Amino acid sequence: MNRSHVPSFPSLVQNFFCQYLVNQRNASPQTVAAYRDAFRLLLQYAQRRTRKSPTALTLKDINAPLVLGFLDHLEKVRGNSVRSRNARRAAVRSFLHYASLQDPSAMATIQRVLAIPIKRDERPLLGFLSRREMTAILAAPDSSTWSGQRDQAMLTLFYNTGARVSEITRLRVADVVLGASACIHLHGKGRKQRSTPLWRNTARLLDEWLARGTRAPEAPVFPNRFGKPLSRSGVEQRLHAAIMVAQKRCPTLRDRRISPHTLRHTTAMHLLQSGVELTVIALWLGHESLETTHRYIEADLAMKQRALNSLQPPHAKAGRHRVTDSLIAFLDAL
Repeated sequence: MNRSHVPSFPSLVQNFFCQYLVNQRNASPQTVAAYRDAFRLLLQYAQRRTRKSPTALTLKDINAPLVLGFLDHLEKVRGNSVRSRNARRAAVRSFLHYASLQDPSAMATIQRVLAIPIKRDERPLLGFLSRREMTAILAAPDSSTWSGQRDQAMLTLFYNTGARVSEITRLRVADVVLGASACIHLHGKGRKQRSTPLWRNTARLLDEWLARGTRAPEAPVFPNRFGKPLSRSGVEQRLHAAIMVAQKRCPTLRDRRISPHTLRHTTAMHLLQSGVELTVIALWLGHESLETTHRYIEADLAMKQRALNSLQPPHAKAGRHRVTDSLIAFLDAL
């Protein structure tokens, strides 16, 4: 390839964001923002490491030692989790896949970076609420007040749909379908949309709540006092307020870390415990992969206990074969 036609590193970065992510992949604003933040951190690290300004960097400067150092820096210096580290790694990989097509001469450098494996992380046990705890939270808001009626409708919708916080805060009046076949249209991650049916009680609460305000199609379903959509932190505050009241009726809620995502896990677990198939739960929650939904089976101790009870213990305990070979002993000791 004629080197005069090879784009510079700054051009590659700009084209990656403006042409590839936005025009070709039609990536969501959230994805673009996440990749942008990753590159800000990467370029700042590369500047300190190479003593070059970001505009003076070349594609070959983004080599495996630099990227490995960057990923370690995220964990050890910035205190990022393994999950955040892997997300930054994904942004770098996406860029290098694109750059390899624009500058094949850097393929050897790029391949070494692409060979950096994803870092395994311990998955925390999913937390969820019992039906008694969930009922106490839903009954906590004072429905005689404006904010209490909003909170009760919102928390009930969380439980009914298993929605993410972002899906609830994006809801517009046009997304609510009431009547004989009441449902809600949720706008999920990666511009994915799904419709979830509503219980009669949920539909009634939403109908009564919407009657208190504007029914303009683009108006937020759950606004703050200024008429703007509730923020993520606003949703968390309203949930916390409900939990503080619910603790008086249900003491098991005390000293527990409960977030809006806990309500999503609770919906999934209660569906699973009611006998709903995993494929249906995956559609209900908007999961791309059944592997994600399968985590709820792992977290259900009652289901594991039933499986254990169905397995009869053997009458005789099998003896363990002892190997004296030193290499095998070494491996056993690891």
